[in-house]
Amino acid sequence: MKRFSQFINEGKYPVWVKVVVGGIVLRLSNLQSQIESETDQQKRDVLLGRQNRLLGIISGLGIGVNTSDPKLLTKLRSVVKGGSK
Repeated sequence: MKRFSQFINEGKYPVWVKVVVGGIVLRLSNLQSQIESETDQQKRDVLLGRQNRLLGIISGLGIGVNTSDPKLLTKLRSVVKGGSK
């Protein structure tokens, strides 16, 4: 397994993308724990929806990011910031 500093220093994506993905992975881990401990089916569905949204963001960052498109990068940043509700 790579250390976080090695992950950050790889040159394929900008540093902000790597930091955002690291933060999302931590949130996904937390959501998984909440989903497993939740007994109310409705609350569990809401948590699963949040988890799927974060997974979609990671997929979008990994597949569709053109790091030279400032409009796309601004849109992704706003979606990630809005996802912490």
